[in-house]
Amino acid sequence: MYFKNATPESVGISSKTILKFLKTLESYNLCTHDIIMAKGDKIFFESYWAPFNKDFKHRMYSVTKSFVAIAVLFAVDEGLLSLDDKFVKFFPEAKDVFKDDILLEATIDDMLKMESSRHFGNDWFSDKPDKRFMNYFTASGFDKIPGTLFAYDSSGSYMLGVIVEKLTGMTFIDYLKKKALRDIGFSEDSYCLKAPGGYSWGDSALLCTARDLLLFARFVMNKGNWLGKQYINPELIEKATTKQIDNDVTSVTGFGSYGYGYQIWMNQGGGFSFIGMGDQFAICDPKSDFIFIINSDNQGSALSRPIFHHEVFNTIIPQLGDAIAEDKDAQNELEEYCNNLKLYALSGGVETPCADEVNGSKYILDKNPMGIEYIKFDFKKEKGTLTYKNEQGEKKVVFGMGYNEFGKFPQEGYSDEVATQYAPGHYYDCAYSAIWSEEKKLKIKVQIIDKYFGNGCWIFSFKDNRVMVSMTKTAEDFMKEYSGIAIGRKEF
Repeated sequence: MYFKNATPESVGISSKTILKFLKTLESYNLCTHDIIMAKGDKIFFESYWAPFNKDFKHRMYSVTKSFVAIAVLFAVDEGLLSLDDKFVKFFPEAKDVFKDDILLEATIDDMLKMESSRHFGNDWFSDKPDKRFMNYFTASGFDKIPGTLFAYDSSGSYMLGVIVEKLTGMTFIDYLKKKALRDIGFSEDSYCLKAPGGYSWGDSALLCTARDLLLFARFVMNKGNWLGKQYINPELIEKATTKQIDNDVTSVTGFGSYGYGYQIWMNQGGGFSFIGMGDQFAICDPKSDFIFIINSDNQGSALSRPIFHHEVFNTIIPQLGDAIAEDKDAQNELEEYCNNLKLYALSGGVETPCADEVNGSKYILDKNPMGIEYIKFDFKKEKGTLTYKNEQGEKKVVFGMGYNEFGKFPQEGYSDEVATQYAPGHYYDCAYSAIWSEEKKLKIKVQIIDKYFGNGCWIFSFKDNRVMVSMTKTAEDFMKEYSGIAIGRKEF
């Protein structure tokens, strides 16, 4: 086993500092799921916010791109392709589709650096009836000279994964397991969701544990070496993890604009990161031999990344070094705090008689974008039930007042193993919390915590015999039925 557990003090940082770091993140109401910190072969902090745990296979979103890049480099090392190969070489069956002069110039190297032929990536979730890989990639045409300008292109990342799978005859993650990941202890049951057409959804949908991500980050930071065995040409990993292209296209240098390697982001002050939507991160700092892992769902937040990046680079990394005196009291306090960590829930609020006033009442809604016909609330002690009817029929949501109630999101058929495909009988795991944010305003926070992550805010404002309903969502290609406003009136 590569990693061993250690105390913060053994790597030069106090347990008090780690506790302060956690409390800072919590003070901003971030929806954190797990954090691991490791220096060298020592894991000096690891914690999970219930109901998440060490065995949970977490959706990595665009961190998946970095795995695909390393899979491409293994294929290069094996002689299956070259960085100078033209991208279209691997799609002879698509000669009638891939006939754009600009696209014909693009190399594997260009694709890895996000210097492909397109300025903007395509949307998986368009209404196109045929979204197999070639149609997806070519849907919006090509408008950029390859090798000239950085522009984030998820569709290009996906196509790189397709190339690996065409060449190897296996999924990109199984190929990585065969080449190295199985040896380093990566979860055998890790996997990637599929895209329409059968290939892995390689730009967004790897599912693995937080420890798996740590193992992969350590493997890459070791330049492909594990316990003395070299699995891949280290020069290829060196190239992937150093700046290959300037990605500061606004002249406002900051987070996300320190440069780009091969599907890997450069950090301030050196080092690199794997980055996924909602805040899935592996921050690697070779100077201090430090790796920071975090999984979250902060989709929609403009503050989360600057907050934890500032804290990592200004509070954690500068203290790492030689061992300091052990502080048992501080270690016990940190452990006790972590034992009580739970998924973020709405809390506070005001006490109000409004719950009694609306309890059991049914409100008929005017025609609205959500297609909801009526709503009804029932309150019992510290929890409530929202009953409503939409085009799928009557639904129920149970929420905790100031804490999370866990259940299924009631909308049937959202995508499961294959992106964009209706899945009959399938429902996402979900958490619901609520508060009275004002005397007559009930707020419910919805958190999807499944293979797909998303969040919503539902606000119900009561006035005389009327209700104003506001629903917002931040989620890819689902919860569309839960976005909009409506007016309702109490049924007598």
